[in-house]
Amino acid sequence: MRILIIEDERDLSMILSETLELEGYYADAAYDGISGLDNALSGIYDVIILDIMLPGMDGIQVLSEIRRNKMTTPVLLLTAKSEIDDKINGLDKGADDYLTKPFNTKELLARIRALSRRRDKIMIDDCMRFSDVILYKETCEMCRDEQKIKLTKKELDILEILILNQGKTVSKESLTVKIWGYETDVEYNSIEVYISFLRKKLSAIGSEIQIKTVWGKGYTIKEQKNGD
Repeated sequence: MRILIIEDERDLSMILSETLELEGYYADAAYDGISGLDNALSGIYDVIILDIMLPGMDGIQVLSEIRRNKMTTPVLLLTAKSEIDDKINGLDKGADDYLTKPFNTKELLARIRALSRRRDKIMIDDCMRFSDVILYKETCEMCRDEQKIKLTKKELDILEILILNQGKTVSKESLTVKIWGYETDVEYNSIEVYISFLRKKLSAIGSEIQIKTVWGKGYTIKEQKNGD
């Protein structure tokens, strides 16, 4: 799981990053609101930890922009102890939870685990439904009516990311980082290969789902309507 920390206190940000990485998470840091928003809009993060008091653009503004762009990534706000209004405003603007500074590391990790479970809100009994297909994560299968086809783990992950970002274009870079991580030496054309496999498998089961190439930008997923 990849987590974005938007926190201008660099010592705290470093401690959070080290703590999360010890727990097996990938952690990236941004130290101001503008760069934090830019990272958040990449769509590659599973949870965002967002401080309210930030230079350039405050946390509430960042949160508002995240939600205005129809991103559902869970956001955990970090607030000052006495700022009740900030907590209320943050929740009203779309934050999923808040934590008051100073906080206990164990509580932070528990909140992150809870938020990561919320990310899959459209998952029911380990299934993801979109258009005319159902994805079974445990068995890596894609089904449409009585048709069933096996997916590789990476094919499943790519399709899941596209579905979670339906209506938006996901770049090759974002997909590559999300699937293989920042340290990978995998080339972007590997994504093209997997997209090709997915298109063939969707066609094989007669699905109405289409993965569209947005030239120079990436990929988007849509349901093919009658007459389209």
